[in-house]
Amino acid sequence: MYDPWPWYVSGPLMTLVMVTLLLIGKRFGMSSNLRTMCTICGAGKVSDFFRFDWKAQRWNLIVITGIIIGGFIASNFLSSDTSVDLNPEVISDLQSKGFVSAGESYMPEQLFSNDAFTNPKSLLMLIIGGLLVGFGARYAGGCTSGHAISGLSDLQLPSLIAVIGFFIGGLVMIHFIFPLIF
Repeated sequence: MYDPWPWYVSGPLMTLVMVTLLLIGKRFGMSSNLRTMCTICGAGKVSDFFRFDWKAQRWNLIVITGIIIGGFIASNFLSSDTSVDLNPEVISDLQSKGFVSAGESYMPEQLFSNDAFTNPKSLLMLIIGGLLVGFGARYAGGCTSGHAISGLSDLQLPSLIAVIGFFIGGLVMIHFIFPLIF
């Protein structure tokens, strides 16, 4: 199998994609795809927010399709070792919090297994988390990928403020709220 691409290959490739999108007048972001998919499914009958020309966003649906296919190929055909090279102190801290598989994979079984759909506490956390992320992405005018990749590369001050807010929110969640929940 293959090792992950080094930063000096993947970074310039991401830059090439962003420069191309900027030159053709497009913006990169994942939350806009959800809006487009909801519009295709008829959500415009319920809310004015979903009444727009979704066909103008077809290119973005191709991007998300490529991400899904690329992720599948990378995960199933290009990855031999899914363990994460973590500091031993981080592994022991995570294991003390109940993540027995810390360092073995990128997505811990305790959070990303199908058991989350049968455990009422986990299911409630997924629903509340999904609502908060959806509300936050809408309130911030885009998601983390849209602001951090597209907005910052376009030198937009609101994106810088949003990204700082995302990081502060993530730090507060993982250091203060997450230990209370689990």
